[in-house]
Amino acid sequence: MEFQSWINNLGGLTSVYSFDIMPDGSYSELRLMAMNNNNAALLSRNPNAPKFYPGIPWRSYFTDINMENFCYRCGSTGQPLYSYVNAHGYWLKGFYIPLFEEGEKQPPDSPRTAHVLYILNTSKDIDPDAMAHRSAETSSAVINISIKLHETQNFVQAMSETVSELKKVCGSEMCAIITVDKNTGDCAFYNEYGVQEELMRNISRSMERSPFEVAQAWEKDLMGSDCMLLSNLEVLKVRDPLWYESLRNFGIKSVVLYSVRFGQNVVGFIWAANFNDEKVMQIKEILELTVFFIGSAIANHQLMSQLEIKSSTDVLTQVGSRNSMNERIEELSSGEMILPETLGVVYADLNGLKAVNDTLGHSAGDRVLSRAASLLKLAFGEHEIYRAGGDEFVILCSDITEEELERKTAQLRALADATEDVSFAVGTVWFSEEYDIDRALQIADARMYEDKEEYYRLHPKKGKAQIKMTARK
Repeated sequence: MEFQSWINNLGGLTSVYSFDIMPDGSYSELRLMAMNNNNAALLSRNPNAPKFYPGIPWRSYFTDINMENFCYRCGSTGQPLYSYVNAHGYWLKGFYIPLFEEGEKQPPDSPRTAHVLYILNTSKDIDPDAMAHRSAETSSAVINISIKLHETQNFVQAMSETVSELKKVCGSEMCAIITVDKNTGDCAFYNEYGVQEELMRNISRSMERSPFEVAQAWEKDLMGSDCMLLSNLEVLKVRDPLWYESLRNFGIKSVVLYSVRFGQNVVGFIWAANFNDEKVMQIKEILELTVFFIGSAIANHQLMSQLEIKSSTDVLTQVGSRNSMNERIEELSSGEMILPETLGVVYADLNGLKAVNDTLGHSAGDRVLSRAASLLKLAFGEHEIYRAGGDEFVILCSDITEEELERKTAQLRALADATEDVSFAVGTVWFSEEYDIDRALQIADARMYEDKEEYYRLHPKKGKAQIKMTARK
């Protein structure tokens, strides 16, 4: 089958792979048969990359076990597959399409060649639609895990209950979340029974490593990918012999290792042993979504752990409190410190929260507030987020460009649009060089108020709550 003549007409990073399916059901090495100009240009940036020819082994260029497994599954089952992951510093949207070759059927006792078209699109930003379009079963599992993450303000309990849900999802004998704080070099091992310090020490000792060295080795083992779902541990013989022997000594035959990121920083891992490999595609799909929220919870806990004064944190949403916001504003307006070169101010007020409280109760309203705060952390996680009061949030973005502020604001709106219960009225302002922080807050608040008025004009049945100007006096 000749592919190169038509593959250049396709966008993205497009390529065709082939492999042989042996009579015993095993697979040959994955081969790269063709790639479009975009893909060829990417590979050409590596001066050490071998010269391409149709049929060159895929591992001559990359070693991504998950991508290989997807190709094998797509080609052997004849079913298209889809993945959306955070890896190599990008959000990767991959489409796997089986290609069928007309002609005589091969004898049943001879190898059969399968072909797979792979189209990859990359982005630095999250695509809320790509995150949201999932099966009912997957959505239900993700919701259950998200509830466990936010049901309690006790972080240990939240992690333990989340692990219990993940263990069910993976159908595994053992499961854990390992948190990693790169600022302090600390690691913690959480299973369904809580923090397991001794178990973490036993695992690390079996590899002759410290817990933090284990985390560093795992990140290296992933080779920039988001995860490994290994039904067979043989690949680890070469990649990480110490881990391979440790797994064998603990009686582990299959393993899931999924990196948990906040932004592009690894803040932990999901680890599951002896999982149900018949559910591997569903496991990966669910973990693709849940690590997004688990990463936010871990990063937020690590940030909060660095704060010595509890009053600086809003208990419900785990963002900065009104008191801490006022202290920060006083600091910026005192003239006693060098101000950031640029400053973006965002006012974000929830639409319709009063209606939720009136009809479903304040517990439902609190859940909406927690979910809203999670979206704010996803869009503005590296900046200062405060709950100014009630349903209103303020974000102070130091040293941000105007374009970046607009992009993050648009991302926040897109994330909220992908939910069923969160809607923001948003007002922003951006200043460079000389600016008055109080004046900036007043302008952003006024623009938020205008946005809210427009929302209720377009949605008169949403039950407009009383709106008040709440600029800091």
